[in-house]
Amino acid sequence: MTSFESTDVLVIGSGFGGAIAAYHLAAGGARVVVLERGPWLESKDFDHDFKLGSSYTRIFDFVVGDGMSVLGGNCVGGGSVVYFAAMPRAPRFVFERTGSVGRRMWPKALSRDALEPWYDRVAEAMPVTRQDWDDVTYAGGLWAALCARSGHTANPVPVAVDNDKCTNCNWMMAGCRFDAKRSLLTNYLPAALAHGAQIRPLHEVQHISRTDDGGYRVHYNVIDDEDYRIHTGGGTIDAKIIVLAAGAGATPVILQRSEPSLGRMPHAVGRYFSGNGERLNTAVIDEDRVREVLGLERDGGLAYAANQIGRGPVVANWDRLDGALPEHSRFSLEQLYFPPGLGTILAQAPDATGPTWFGAEKKEMLKRWQSWLTIFIMSEDDNEGVFGPPPATGNAMRISQQMLGRGNLRYHPTANTLRGWTEADDLVRDIIERDGIGRVRPWTNDVVGAYTVHPLASCRIGDDPATSALDDRHELRGHPGIFVTDGSAVPGALTVNPAMTIAALAERAMPGIVRAARERGVPVKYGAPSPDGATSARRETAPLVAGLVQGRRAG
Repeated sequence: MTSFESTDVLVIGSGFGGAIAAYHLAAGGARVVVLERGPWLESKDFDHDFKLGSSYTRIFDFVVGDGMSVLGGNCVGGGSVVYFAAMPRAPRFVFERTGSVGRRMWPKALSRDALEPWYDRVAEAMPVTRQDWDDVTYAGGLWAALCARSGHTANPVPVAVDNDKCTNCNWMMAGCRFDAKRSLLTNYLPAALAHGAQIRPLHEVQHISRTDDGGYRVHYNVIDDEDYRIHTGGGTIDAKIIVLAAGAGATPVILQRSEPSLGRMPHAVGRYFSGNGERLNTAVIDEDRVREVLGLERDGGLAYAANQIGRGPVVANWDRLDGALPEHSRFSLEQLYFPPGLGTILAQAPDATGPTWFGAEKKEMLKRWQSWLTIFIMSEDDNEGVFGPPPATGNAMRISQQMLGRGNLRYHPTANTLRGWTEADDLVRDIIERDGIGRVRPWTNDVVGAYTVHPLASCRIGDDPATSALDDRHELRGHPGIFVTDGSAVPGALTVNPAMTIAALAERAMPGIVRAARERGVPVKYGAPSPDGATSARRETAPLVAGLVQGRRAG
């Protein structure tokens, strides 16, 4: 095939890993093209409904696998458009985890201290702020009161939200039409465009091949903007550097499909997938007990009903994020509002006598939806996921015209993962069911298996070539000039929301990618400020950049 288009850098995906790369490389002078599988919607396009074809179904990708389903973003801005904007930093013990390989999973060059300046860069760029109790929704306050009642602590979660703009509209997962949520549509991506980057929506990358001059050729299909099962065209683009950031559910699939043309992939491509140890607990709250035991009351004598609206996770319990605890016994518990949809359909009724996701008990539970409290668990799983042979096109076999697909991921929890979930479920039950305040039902894997909204580790960084697909600079082993900067590069579960860590790792990878681009003849430099022009965090990382650009080992 003859290619008639070329660029310096081709970025696949526009979530955190792709947007950060696009900005820094374009700001440094490189010609950058970003290919994004999903549509490009702006704030005015985000609908407040659940109709088929609205923004809600257009910007999500829900892929059902064998034992694990993955829910992610499918749009320009990726997961940042649909996430709850929770931006905590990973605990220190995470970087020392051994996981299923029995030895340190993370590269020696990386620790919490080594990543801290890059966290700061992200916090400045988004920006990220810590909420105070005046910003917390009523549901968050209820969770905090329950934690305090049972002898536990609670903390407001750091978020990328402009509280002055937030209207508590209850549609955070459907994209923010008020620009209150600081998605990548409000910072890195417009800054990349301002420096000349091109973003092409509805372009789904199929595979990568080599060119005669040592570069790469990216093969893509153009997707219909209403029915994602339909391809309206296709093409190729040649590039000297590839930054792969299609997400942990798609990046390994693209590389698997590229193996016949690129050559052998590292063993870890498509292996060691982590669902971030995630799990939901649904509680039905007794309004009278909330009033009597916790002393909470609102206008009109209401205790809680209909007040789980607004922002996503606002209050978390982090008591079990203790590095002294055994691995797989550490987890965080976040209160969140999970809007109607799949979570409502599959929420289990406490104390049901038969199947817990339908029947008389479930019908009664649905009548009381205003009194639900949802607790989100993030624990330490065992990186059990493995991707099978790739589908014919894309990352999944599309079942419906939007959103739903069947993927090739196999995930069967180990005893370690199950033990961690059990310990977390027990703590949630102890906090909520004490004094009869509520009744809890944990998620069951019996219906669709486990699920995750934070897929990780399917193409991870590390020091051991046998168990990591990337070196500590995020370069694909055996394929110089291909870098991976999305959640698939994170070695394992983080026990907290991973967006901040994914972004910090992408920021840290940029000097090395710039060096590789220069070595391939791209006239690019590193050193751009934050997208809004701020430079204080850039000054913090300046001492680290020389080592990363020149190829020396540095954190």
